[in-house]
Amino acid sequence: MKPLFRKGTSAASRVMSFAVVALVLILLSVFTDLLAPVRARLGNVSAPLYWLVDLPRTVLEWGQEGIRSRSSLVEENASMRAQLLIHERKLQQMAVLAAENVRLRELLNSTAMVTDRVLVAELIGVSPDPLVHRVIINKGASDGVYVGQPLLDAAGLMGQVVEVSRYSSQVLLITDSTHALPVQVNRNGVRTVVEGIGDFHRLNIRHLSNTVDIRVGDLLVSSGLGQLFPVGYPVAEVIEVERDPGEPFARVTARPQAQLNRSRHVLLVFSGEIPVEDSAGGN
Repeated sequence: MKPLFRKGTSAASRVMSFAVVALVLILLSVFTDLLAPVRARLGNVSAPLYWLVDLPRTVLEWGQEGIRSRSSLVEENASMRAQLLIHERKLQQMAVLAAENVRLRELLNSTAMVTDRVLVAELIGVSPDPLVHRVIINKGASDGVYVGQPLLDAAGLMGQVVEVSRYSSQVLLITDSTHALPVQVNRNGVRTVVEGIGDFHRLNIRHLSNTVDIRVGDLLVSSGLGQLFPVGYPVAEVIEVERDPGEPFARVTARPQAQLNRSRHVLLVFSGEIPVEDSAGGN
């Protein structure tokens, strides 16, 4: 095969020849389909080369996108966690407010059944001694609170005021072991006395004859005897009656109606004349 250019051919001639050949190929490619099969084969051969050449750029972009995506996901997750905590806190506050709203509605409904003048108060403290059932309320002498004043919640009697300062007062609950309360059976009017035993959920009735008509489920209400509490307020429900033929007295246990360890908003009852200081005791 003869070489395309002879040894004596100049560089300018070679360039010119290449230019002419290139021009002819361009014209054939533009105006005819003679080079279509060649272009197709060259495209198939060059495609992997293009992919290899473009691979570093693709890998770089993929890495940058992955880093950006992970960073954005981390930021988004952190933001969503913060928002979730905020919404959970708001939800907890709403639950507390809803429960408090229910309790306030019950308390307001109970005031409609109270014929005496009342004052709404709030518990602000409890006794640190588990054997002493006392609470502190946010009303005092400046609000007209007096020693011996009855305290009740939406369900029943809770106790009576035993100490008064200018802006707060201490209340002895009916479940305190030093407290006794005259009551009567709402069903038949039988009078007796319930005593605290240091248990928020139980009261005892002592010295009640075996023959007295008292049953499980009977409602005990304040009798008004001793002028410590107004008449007719719910105190407790009888939950157990034990009669032993060999014993002179029945053993009777009652459950307080008031939510003594739950109620936060309470009512101070102003009934009749304000008692003197000597009526402050719970016995």
